Amino acid sequence: MFLKERHVFIIGSKGLGSYGGYETFVKQLLDQHAGHKKIQYHVACKENGDGAMEGSRIRFKYRGANCYKIRVPEKLGPAQAIYYDLAALDYGIDYCKQHEIEGAIFYILACRIGPFMKKYARQVHRLGGQVFINPDGHEWRRGKWPWLVRKYWQVSERLMVKNCDQVICDSIAIERYILKNYGKYRPETAFIAYGSQLAASPLGDSDRLFNNWLKEKKLRTGQYHLIVGRFVPENNFETMIREFMASKSRKDLAIITTANDRFLAKLEEKLHFKRDPRIKFVGTVYDQDLLRKIRENAYAYLHGHSVGGTNPSLLESLSSTKLNLLYDVAFNQEVARQAGLYWSKEPGSLRRLIEKVEGFSQQAVEDFGQAARRRVAHAYSWPAIAGEYEELWLK
Repeated sequence: MFLKERHVFIIGSKGLGSYGGYETFVKQLLDQHAGHKKIQYHVACKENGDGAMEGSRIRFKYRGANCYKIRVPEKLGPAQAIYYDLAALDYGIDYCKQHEIEGAIFYILACRIGPFMKKYARQVHRLGGQVFINPDGHEWRRGKWPWLVRKYWQVSERLMVKNCDQVICDSIAIERYILKNYGKYRPETAFIAYGSQLAASPLGDSDRLFNNWLKEKKLRTGQYHLIVGRFVPENNFETMIREFMASKSRKDLAIITTANDRFLAKLEEKLHFKRDPRIKFVGTVYDQDLLRKIRENAYAYLHGHSVGGTNPSLLESLSSTKLNLLYDVAFNQEVARQAGLYWSKEPGSLRRLIEKVEGFSQQAVEDFGQAARRRVAHAYSWPAIAGEYEELWLK
C-alpha cells in the first residue's frame, strides 16, 4: 500500500517551551523533520499548570506540526498528568475521525495511563492506527512518590506494555527490562536512543552573561565540580555532597537544581553542608546557552542518577564537560562506556575518585573530553536518531 502521509500524535510532553527530556526530544524531532512531506506531527501541550507553555493560542503551528493545548484541572494534584494524557488522546482520536485519518500512530511518552490503555487502544485500532509507547525509566522506583502512587505507576507500566503495539526504549537496559518482566505479553520493542548536540555554547569566555553568573555565584572557571539535575532522592545528592565534603578538594561544588525546601532541610540536618563553603546551591539555569557554557567550564561533572534510561543531562555533559564522574549503574555505563569514570555508594568511593581526577595531567583531562565527545557523536546525534524515527514511522 502506498503511504501518502503518516500522522503521528505525540502525547506526554508538557510542550515545546519547557526544559525536560521529553520536551527537548519532541522539539528536536520537529526541527529535524521540518518540511517532511510524508510525516505530519500533532503535538499535545499543557495550557496551564506546571511546565505549561506560554502564549494565548490554543492551536498553533511549529515547524509544520499541528500543536494543541490541553487545559488541566489543577485541583487534581498528582493526577493531572493522567488527565492530561487521556484528554490529549481524546483530542487526537476525535481529530482522526473528523478528518478521516487512517493509520495514525499515537506515540505516548511515559506510562501514566495503563488502567485506561485497553479502551483507548481499541479506539485507535478501529481507526486503523497503532499505539506506541516510550516507558522512560522506572517511574515506580522513584523515591519522591508515596507507596500507593509507586504501586499505581508499576501497574500502569505493565498495562501500557500489555496493550500497546510497540515499545520504544531509549536505553538497551530498559529494553532488556521490558522483555524480561513483560515477556508473557510478547511486546514488540525497538531501541532508539535519546540525542544530544555537539555544538559549543555561542557564549565566549569573556561574555558578560557568563562572567556575571560566575561572579554572582562566587565561582571561577575550571575551579568547580558541577551537578545538574532534579532535586530528588534517586539522584543521590546526599551521597555526592557527603563524599565531596569528605574530600580534600580545593575546588567548589556547584549544584544547579530545582527548589525543594523540604528535601534541602533534610539534607542539611544530615550533612550540615552549610558549614562547608565549597558547597554552593546556585539555583536553576534556564538559558541553555549559559548552561552549556557553565558545563564547558566545570572541572568535572558529578552524575548521580540511579533511575531511568538514557539521561539527557548526562548526554549534555558528555558533549561539553571533559571529566564525567558517574554513579555506577547499567544506564550510565551504557551511555558513557570508557568515556566516564565510575563511583559507587560505598563510603569513600566518590571521595577517592574526586581526589584522583584532581591529580590528572592536562593531557589526561583532554583525552577524556575527546573520548566523551566521540561517544556522543557516534551514538547520540539528533540527526541520526531522527532518521531512525523516520524509518519507524514510515515502515
